Amino acid sequence: MRILLTGAAGFIGSYTAEKLLLQGHEVIGIDNLNDYYAPALKKHRLSRLLTYERFRFYPIDLSDWQSMVGLFELVTPLDAVINLAARAGVRASLQDPLVYHHTNATGSLHLLELMRRHGVRRYVLASTSSLYAGTPLPFVEDQPVNTPISPYAASKKAAEQMAYTYHYHYGIDTAILRYFTVYGPAGRPDMSIFRFIEWIYRGEPLHLYGDGSQSRDFTYVEDVAAGTVAALSVQGYEIFNIGGGKAPTSLMEAIQYIEKRLGKKAHIIQHPLPKADMLHTQANIQKARTRLGWEPQVDFWTGLDRTINWHLEHRALLDTLPLP
Repeated sequence: MRILLTGAAGFIGSYTAEKLLLQGHEVIGIDNLNDYYAPALKKHRLSRLLTYERFRFYPIDLSDWQSMVGLFELVTPLDAVINLAARAGVRASLQDPLVYHHTNATGSLHLLELMRRHGVRRYVLASTSSLYAGTPLPFVEDQPVNTPISPYAASKKAAEQMAYTYHYHYGIDTAILRYFTVYGPAGRPDMSIFRFIEWIYRGEPLHLYGDGSQSRDFTYVEDVAAGTVAALSVQGYEIFNIGGGKAPTSLMEAIQYIEKRLGKKAHIIQHPLPKADMLHTQANIQKARTRLGWEPQVDFWTGLDRTINWHLEHRALLDTLPLP
């Protein structure tokens, strides 16, 4: 297949691109390489992808309409679009809601309209477990998600709804993937696992929001990439949870494990839990098992070991990176 993948230099995007390339697909990657977190990490991920002959990269912002029009004229025909580009982060979206809407909602609309114009009929969209705020555990795809508590979640809800509209009118096969707290090697520096490892390793204060009892259904990035690729088979319009699918892990449990592995004590500074943060997340993944044949392969502690090892092996890169 010939696939346009947005957010190719991102955390999930780079793993997904490499999985597609290893399966023999052609991948056209775009990313605006913005400075939400250190571009050096994005370039590190991108350097691996550029070793593949079937990978082409364009430094384009999907929220720039004219640039996207020119890109589609250049790269079509396409078999599919996988939209992993996003402004992510619940708390940051409260500080700059405009850029979240512009990228996540308007940018998604740009893709859908250009897909319609160029006859591309297969779409995979990265969404978020943040939409489930206020609903009972474990989260199931058919639960109503009409009470987003952050601009980030609201922008992803808008992207989901617009994708349905284009599916309804133009027959675009669409898979919506609600990711659950993705972690792993070369992760995002604004995410808890990356920060906890770096703060403890560097001997810097560890900023903990809440008392640490809040829990997450952590999902290893390679499993997430596998689920994303599997979603290319979807017909119609379907929503899938892509999560660990087991009992969630508390933040304090993760911190204590990292302390043990690194042989260092965390210097914890506790802050109030932000209003936009969810206390617990847990995915029901039965639909992904049944419909996609997807099952996570890496348990949290194995994945955390791999992540810590990556941090220890890449100090030349990481020691230069500021933590957002």
